[in-house]
Amino acid sequence: MFARTERLLLRPGWLEDAPALAKAIGEEAVVRNLATAPWPYDETQAREFLGQPIDPDQPRFLIFARTGGAPRLVGGCGISPSAEDGLEMGYWIARPYWGLGFATEAGRQLVRIARAMNLPKLSAGHFVDNPASGAVLRKLGFRPTGKVAQRYSLARGGNAACALFEEGDGDGSNAVTPMRGRVTIEEDFREDIRLMAA
Repeated sequence: MFARTERLLLRPGWLEDAPALAKAIGEEAVVRNLATAPWPYDETQAREFLGQPIDPDQPRFLIFARTGGAPRLVGGCGISPSAEDGLEMGYWIARPYWGLGFATEAGRQLVRIARAMNLPKLSAGHFVDNPASGAVLRKLGFRPTGKVAQRYSLARGGNAACALFEEGDGDGSNAVTPMRGRVTIEEDFREDIRLMAA
C-alpha cells in the first residue's frame, strides 16, 4: 500500500532502504522517543526491521518528502497492537525535519487509511518528556485520556512515563501546521519545500 499527501509519499520499507533508514533514525534524540527501537541503531537494526513481515491489518510506512529529485526519507509511521488493548498509531521524524509539519501530515494520512480499512479507533501515546509528540496528536484530533502508563523503551533501557491518547471524532484536518524554522536543515531542501508550497 502506498499513499501520497501534498508533500509526502508513504510506502512500505524495502531492504534497499536500510542505509537511509539507519541514517534518518540513527540519532539518540529520535530513538529514545520510541518504544521498540534499540540504541545504538545502525544498518543491522534497519535491515532486521525492514525484513519483518507486515500484517495487512497493521500497515507501516516509511515517510518520504517529495522533492524535485529523488524523495528523501524523513520518518516512519504505522499501526501496531497497543500495550493496553486494541491498535495504536506511532510515528517518528528524523531530527533535521522536526518542525516542518511532516508528523502531522503523515499522521493525518495514517488515520485516513485506518478509517478506510474500517479499523477500530486508534490509541496513541508519547513519553511525557516529548511534549511535541503530544502536540501532534492533538492536531490529529486525538484526546488525552488523562492516564499515564509506564512503557518500556528499548533505547532507554527501562520504563518511562507515557501519556495515553484516544482517537477523537474527525482527523484534525483544520489543525494548523507546527512552527517552522526551529531547526536548521540543508538549504537545498528548504528550497524544495518552498517550491512545493508555491
